[in-house]
Amino acid sequence: MDISTVLGLILASVFLFLAIADDINAFIDLDSVFIVVGGTLGACLISFSLSDVLSMFSVTKNAFFAKSRDQGQIINSMVDLGEKARREGILALEREMPRIDDIFLKKALQLAVDGNEPEVIETVMGTEIDNVDERHKIGKSFWETVGSMSPAWGMVGTLIGLIMMLKELDDPSAIGVGMAVALITTLYGSVIANLVAIPLSNKLDRRSKEELLLMNMVLFGVLSIHSGDNPRVTREKLETFVAPKNRKASS
Repeated sequence: MDISTVLGLILASVFLFLAIADDINAFIDLDSVFIVVGGTLGACLISFSLSDVLSMFSVTKNAFFAKSRDQGQIINSMVDLGEKARREGILALEREMPRIDDIFLKKALQLAVDGNEPEVIETVMGTEIDNVDERHKIGKSFWETVGSMSPAWGMVGTLIGLIMMLKELDDPSAIGVGMAVALITTLYGSVIANLVAIPLSNKLDRRSKEELLLMNMVLFGVLSIHSGDNPRVTREKLETFVAPKNRKASS
């Protein structure tokens, strides 16, 4: 579990609750919820396909439960595979397949073991990387849309509340209802955007960049093994993906 995501949501929610706890009932309005949540959801359904919206549940969990993979371990694994290939030939790597959990690495190695040219391996696995990137962009774009639409629907609710208020200026009891809808919808829209949507979009973007970097490392490593590079050269190539201060950990 990503502690920073959970901790950030909890901290922001707790401090927000503490700020309004003295009169929390004043901040609860179902009409405002219907306007902001319903309007935002409708706008997202218009912007994306139904399958994209439904897939957001599985995509969003990456912001909370994505497993971090150590770059140093990947480099060491690629070097070990390279040493075995140099000693016993690249066909010997087929015996290592059952012990490899990384589906991307397994597929790339299988292409190499099957005798495909480096260009073929790079094209096939590069396309795989591009497709993963495209799926990640949809998830990030969805939450960006929520982040931009929810404040806008908050403003729609504000306008509705002001219209209600202006129509009932001769009835003081109705002015409060209209003003509540006007202000609370703006609050709800801002909270959804700045506490949930935009932070999740940023976290998914970071997760995507981390995963794509590791996939490129794996592809680079397999191509190095396929070309028969010395394992030391393979390590040096892969360490170019790692920040200088972290390179010692992978050696």
